[in-house]
Amino acid sequence: MTQETQVVVFASQKGGSGNTTLSGHNAVQAVLSGAVPVALIDTDPQGSLSKWWNARASETPVFARTTVENLGRDIALLKESGIKLIVIDTPPAVTSAITEVISYADLVVVPTRPSPHDLRAVGVTGDLVDQQGKPLVFVVNCATARARITSETAVSLSQHGTVAPATLHNRVDFAASMIDGRTVGEINPGSRSAKEVVTLWNYIEERLRRLTRSVEKHDTYSGPQFEVELLTPIRSVANEPVEEPIAAAVPPPEPVLPSGDLEPLFDEEPGSAPARLERRVRSALQNQLENSVWDQFDRRSIDVGPPSGLPDRRRSPTFGRRNSKS
Repeated sequence: MTQETQVVVFASQKGGSGNTTLSGHNAVQAVLSGAVPVALIDTDPQGSLSKWWNARASETPVFARTTVENLGRDIALLKESGIKLIVIDTPPAVTSAITEVISYADLVVVPTRPSPHDLRAVGVTGDLVDQQGKPLVFVVNCATARARITSETAVSLSQHGTVAPATLHNRVDFAASMIDGRTVGEINPGSRSAKEVVTLWNYIEERLRRLTRSVEKHDTYSGPQFEVELLTPIRSVANEPVEEPIAAAVPPPEPVLPSGDLEPLFDEEPGSAPARLERRVRSALQNQLENSVWDQFDRRSIDVGPPSGLPDRRRSPTFGRRNSKS
């Protein structure tokens, strides 16, 4: 950690994005990484971070009780007392008070969940940070593992600013660890959640270190509307065609399916090695045909219905309209 006192503000207009959780976890991780002393400030009227710190047994990081009106004075006092890192939690709103808090930031971290509602709301926060001329970092939080919408959210955010390389996934241990004032890194340092927090803090620390080495141009934000169209809609009906977005991922190439009879690969005896290779190739192509989603063969023309004596349940006699008695 650097010798200069620096201020990191976690801000997001959307409620439930994880401001308080990330503020507490990164402050504790900074202490565990040797960036001491660290101070926490809670500007959220709900006081969630304050309640978490009061339930905490450890005395670090320290907690500074202040108000937005006295924030500038108290930050100066913390710097004089030797505090090297100040982490500030903000309420989920965009007000003049939030503007005041961001004005003291050296780095603004904006947590964003992978959802269209969060993408639409994060634009206002980006505008506010851009107006203050502060460096901005987006963090994808509460993500679902291996979900397409997670990566698409990161792509959409990257068009408007820097996205942290660490994605925090939606796990119970994040919330459960904060019940008694601890973090996932203190309860189970080897867990996936703890490793994600370490990766995020290492990135934030490196950004702060670069800010002290040179005057870094702040990340620009272009426009109030984030591109929700980059998110791929879920198909409600399996066979219903859905128009893919322009920026969606390129679909994998369709499997090459055999057409007609296969030509002999080798003119060898049935028991020879080339003949065995030919049989394996035939078998592989046949499996590819059987396991594909659609083998390009229309079976409706050969559908003869159920066996004799059983009712035909493929189509209801009243499908599409209701019987009426005349």
